[in-house]
Amino acid sequence: MAIFLDKGSKIIVQGMTGSEGMKHTRRMLASGTDIVGGVNPRKAGTTVEFEGAAGTGVAAGGAGGGARSVPVFGTVAEAREATGADVSVVFVPPAFAKAAVVEAADAGAPLVVVITEGIPVHDAVAFRAYAQQRGTRIIGPNCPGLISPGLSNAGIIPADIAPEPGRIGLVSKSGTLTYQLMYELRDIGFSSCVGIGGDPVIGTTHIDCLAAFEKDPETDLIVMIGEIGGDAEERAAEFVREHVTKPVVGYVAGFTAPEGKTMGHAGAIVSGSSGTARAKKEALEAAGVQVGETPTETARLVLDRLA
Repeated sequence: MAIFLDKGSKIIVQGMTGSEGMKHTRRMLASGTDIVGGVNPRKAGTTVEFEGAAGTGVAAGGAGGGARSVPVFGTVAEAREATGADVSVVFVPPAFAKAAVVEAADAGAPLVVVITEGIPVHDAVAFRAYAQQRGTRIIGPNCPGLISPGLSNAGIIPADIAPEPGRIGLVSKSGTLTYQLMYELRDIGFSSCVGIGGDPVIGTTHIDCLAAFEKDPETDLIVMIGEIGGDAEERAAEFVREHVTKPVVGYVAGFTAPEGKTMGHAGAIVSGSSGTARAKKEALEAAGVQVGETPTETARLVLDRLA
């Protein structure tokens, strides 16, 4: 069991033939992900050979090796019709990201993972609304994607950080902190890890993931990573108070951030007392969430809860 992504997921990559798309498609294949096609109108009808990416890697329980031929299609609709793909991972430049997501939504893709950073906010607003109208879930933009260890990996999360499945569900705004908490808790393992992205407008929120983990019978504890700026963590705290019965451990990045400075993500800006790490910590703790002030302390809280 996993949320949003499982062993049966068939994945296409929009922008697969670009440098980033090629690099991360190879890594996804090596981790056992079922990549069934790429999309590039200028290279439709060709195939790409990925050496050392036979789909027998970490997620499949092996070490990788061999080669894999992946066909390139002209459109997402053609790729879905030919392969039955139900997930698209977007590696296109910011200027073309809106069109890529709209195309995937028009083709009926249930899940679109938008890795691209630097997408204009008005484009993100437009394609999120468009996708919602068509029943397409967006992960991102500006995110590392998601992984269900032992099952599938859609995005740029290194599969070897925590190769074994386990009972922890992780949702995070930050890619780097996703990786660190996965490493810190690698001996316990994860059901799914979802990097939702740190832009002001994202498709899937903390609350969406909390709700999915609450329903997942193979998730025993939830780790939620937030950061300064906005009120997403405060809203998530209220959701936890009212709807989540499983233990939740949190971390909020930015305890030392200066007021008025944008820190890393476009959505991470503090204005006055609103959006501070301290305010978010207090809101989460009031909802029964234990909150660490460093990633290592957060991992220790998880270990204590599972002891």
